[in-house]
Amino acid sequence: MTFQRVIPTLVCVAVLSACASGGQGSGNAPKAPTIAAAMSEADAAVMAGQNDKAYAILKTASSAFPTEKTPWQRMAQMRFDSGNYGEAIVNALEALERDPDDTLANSIAAVAGLRVSSKALADLTQKNNLSGTVRSEAQDLAKLLREALGEKELVPSANTRAMARAKEAARRASVAAQPKPATTTAASSDPFGALK
Repeated sequence: MTFQRVIPTLVCVAVLSACASGGQGSGNAPKAPTIAAAMSEADAAVMAGQNDKAYAILKTASSAFPTEKTPWQRMAQMRFDSGNYGEAIVNALEALERDPDDTLANSIAAVAGLRVSSKALADLTQKNNLSGTVRSEAQDLAKLLREALGEKELVPSANTRAMARAKEAARRASVAAQPKPATTTAASSDPFGALK
């Protein structure tokens, strides 16, 4: 009979000791990450010269906090600083999706876009052996771009668009004003008379 009394006592002791150790271990449980903690961790990685690690931390933070613009801003700035303007633009646009009035993201997107355009124009100039004054180079580049796009003008002015609309309206008016050929009664009874 004593054995039957000892077993429940041992079970109770085991349960109580498990509860006691669980309570002490709960203070060591990982806390939910915050955006501030992620940004601090990314800053520490940058200070240590580990830009790839910092970018990975920011990418994880952007997934963990999908409404936050800060990780996207930082990624855009990092890519811009390293000369990767395409990714800088993409990341800046992600920040702008979250805050359309963000000046930093707008600036990064605009300047990175200009740098990409400048490089493309420089490559185009070099490949086509353009040289001369700035004006003549600009005219030659504009000509190349017009030819590539199949347009007479790269950026049509308001006057050019108005003149095009006026010409189209005049053409339609003249077509509408032309007299229609007279039809005879034989032609009206034979729908295929005009084809003969």
